[in-house]
Amino acid sequence: MTIEINERNRTITDLLNATYTSLKSIVPNNYQMSKPHLIGKHLKIKFGLLIGLSRDIKGSLILSADKVVFSSISHVWYAIRRRNPSSFSGELGNMLAGRISTTIIENGIQTDITAPTILQGNTTLSGYERAIHMTAVFDNIGEMDICLLLN
Repeated sequence: MTIEINERNRTITDLLNATYTSLKSIVPNNYQMSKPHLIGKHLKIKFGLLIGLSRDIKGSLILSADKVVFSSISHVWYAIRRRNPSSFSGELGNMLAGRISTTIIENGIQTDITAPTILQGNTTLSGYERAIHMTAVFDNIGEMDICLLLN
């Protein structure tokens, strides 16, 4: 039992570290990341995306922010500010989840990712076992919530 718990905790730590380093390599702006903390059984989102995770890690990666934050990151990448950043937010999610998968495989953790699902309006997510929340605060851009929903 203790070995299972220790292994699960190591996997979660590896996943969180990979999220931090992956975001740093994808978004060229400086940012500060809050410490991870557990959140309740319901997650409310106004705009963001969900990417499913399977194999050794089962759950979802959620990126959530105001549309202007996604638009500003798009502007940093492409020098284009998008009014409706839905497709760009999906691309950002794909790149982040892909980089996380590539990084954690170095630690022997295999994962597959799904195509991103865009979340708009008043969306409430529930039905997960555990949710870990972090906030990235990007210089001159704003805040993005990153949640790992684990099953």
